[in-house]
Amino acid sequence: MRTILSAVLIALVALLVPASAIAYWADRELGNADRYTAAMSPLAANHDVQEVVITQVTRALAGQIDAGPFQMGVDALLGEALHSFAGTPAYLTAWDAANRAAHAAFLDALTTGHGDALTIDLEPVIAQVKGELVEGGVPFADRIPVTHLSVKVMEYDNLGALREGFHMLQIAGVWLPVLTLALAAAAIAVAVHRRRAVMATGLGLAVGAGLLWLTVEVCRRLTLDDLPADIDRPAAGAVYDALTSFLRTTASVVLVIGLTAALAAWVMGRVRRTP
Repeated sequence: MRTILSAVLIALVALLVPASAIAYWADRELGNADRYTAAMSPLAANHDVQEVVITQVTRALAGQIDAGPFQMGVDALLGEALHSFAGTPAYLTAWDAANRAAHAAFLDALTTGHGDALTIDLEPVIAQVKGELVEGGVPFADRIPVTHLSVKVMEYDNLGALREGFHMLQIAGVWLPVLTLALAAAAIAVAVHRRRAVMATGLGLAVGAGLLWLTVEVCRRLTLDDLPADIDRPAAGAVYDALTSFLRTTASVVLVIGLTAALAAWVMGRVRRTP
């Protein structure tokens, strides 16, 4: 009975590893403005995301600067200036500000039920572009209007279900990982052969890490397949990868820990059997 109970607990640990990681991620990573912004910050250097931002800002501003007969030249100059600006520290600052605002809007949608998409307001980017061009003496730069421009990067159909699921994950964000660790310890404690239990628990952790990785990959494919045609897929994929980088890292760490524990238990058994 002790062996059966230990095996059941190890199976539960394997199943709870992905659930625990996702719950912790939703509560402490996705639900935290600083960590969300830090996760999205590297996308400022992503080519696909930059192209979406540049294209959207250029479309929004093209023709709005009254340059008379020089209109086409000014529009072309604006596009070149945006490409140059995308690699500057000022752009990174504006990008972080835009994502912090997007995070606030995302949490507001989850708590109030308003909205149906994750958008990024590019007003801070436009303001930074205008300031840089004015300081650089670019003609007509002072006429650039600073306006709200939202870029849709993710869309969700059933916000009610998403809100309820996110709330449940936040509640389980702390106690579910603790429960998983407690079950792993219990599986070893109740086992008749504890060295074998350690090895089995390590393998169970490795299986759980594989399930977590598989879950992230399957959800990525489903998310991108459901995107509307007007959303840039490479950019959306980059956003998804940035948001789920914590889960991928967690899967790798748990996999290494599990395999190391299993290997150590196996080696100890071999050593003890050596005369």
